Amino acid sequence: MADGSGRKLIAQNRRARHDYDILDTFEAGLVLLGPEVKSLRAGRANLSDAYATIRRREAFLVNAHISPYKQAGRENPDPRRERKLLLHRAEINRLRGDLAERGLTLIPLTLYFKEGHAKVELGLARGRRKGDKREAIREREERREMDRALRRRR
Repeated sequence: MADGSGRKLIAQNRRARHDYDILDTFEAGLVLLGPEVKSLRAGRANLSDAYATIRRREAFLVNAHISPYKQAGRENPDPRRERKLLLHRAEINRLRGDLAERGLTLIPLTLYFKEGHAKVELGLARGRRKGDKREAIREREERREMDRALRRRR
């Protein structure tokens, strides 16, 4: 399913926007093996427990599950292996500073194909507490009610 921006969505981390306040987003490429790309084209990925980390000036996607491609046989890598992320040096340096100073985390929001290349949208995020989540739900419901009332008045 391609949207208007030429992106073909593979997987989405729906819990991310509920559990975290997303402060900024980044687009990163992924270093993948052949069977992993085939599996992604079949839509077999899960980002629910995934996060990104920066080590030795390189970014990695940790704990993202890409199911084995059945036709690959023995060549399938570990489904939860760490995958290198392709980011510009300046982005990595900025993220490194943000993650160290402010106690933020880097989580994948969506996984998609853009112009034939696998990409991941990363969110620089701060965790929400239970009360914050309830407040966000309450605000969203109030906004919906106001929109409904405005539509009824017209």
